Amino acid sequence: MSKVIVVTSGKGGVGKTTSAAALATGLAQRGHRTVVIDFDVGLRNLDLIMGCERRVVFDFVNVINDGIRLHQALIKDKRVENLFILPTSQTRDKEALTREGVEKVIAELRKEFAYIICDSPAGIERGAQMALYYADEAVVVTNPEVSSVRDSDRILGILNSKSRRAEIGEEPIKQHLLLTRYDLDRVQRGDMLKLDDVLEILAIPVLGVIPNDPLVLQCSNVGMPVILEPKSKAGQAYRDAVARMLGEQVELRFTQPQKRGLVDWLLRRSA
Repeated sequence: MSKVIVVTSGKGGVGKTTSAAALATGLAQRGHRTVVIDFDVGLRNLDLIMGCERRVVFDFVNVINDGIRLHQALIKDKRVENLFILPTSQTRDKEALTREGVEKVIAELRKEFAYIICDSPAGIERGAQMALYYADEAVVVTNPEVSSVRDSDRILGILNSKSRRAEIGEEPIKQHLLLTRYDLDRVQRGDMLKLDDVLEILAIPVLGVIPNDPLVLQCSNVGMPVILEPKSKAGQAYRDAVARMLGEQVELRFTQPQKRGLVDWLLRRSA
């Protein structure tokens, strides 16, 4: 049975699209037929992160409003088998999405894909509500900062009250926390919230903790999901998150300082 998973956040700039691309890629790598949809009409970035911006001919809005067939808009990833991208319009506004249109597209995708990843716009406006309305699960992306966590708490309220599941009285959307840009040095200095602090506020299960990693930006700039970069700690953390999404028991890494050996200690003393 297919799953619709929305990747959402209350605050912009937390790494939501990066996360949607990484999770979708990771699921496809594990052999699951996966599609990732860009719901951020007018401000699309998913195609850039996925490296397929030059291959966009038709988009999500064309399928809903202009009679374009879904298969004409889907882009097959060239690097990962089982992975497809459904880009959105860069010129239309969010009013172009209708609940009926989204429902039709989701229903059609459910017939072909095991996982449908919805890359939501940040915030609680129309586009974000469209992205989460038909979701079975939600990955709430937040940074370890007070404003980001507070906005994520508001998103949890929307997930619990304005989804289709909530409206018809079905089992609530299953929620996961993805904590991004986690910088252990700043956490130890008290400049960032600790994981435990975030959990105390949001009180949802942890899917993953993604360490701050300069390779994330480098990968984005060349149109490659960071999960494909073997040297990236963030990529490793996303792979762990995918494993947990699939029900595997994986130890949570990158949340504690690394133990330093004698050579590291001597080098720091001489610096």
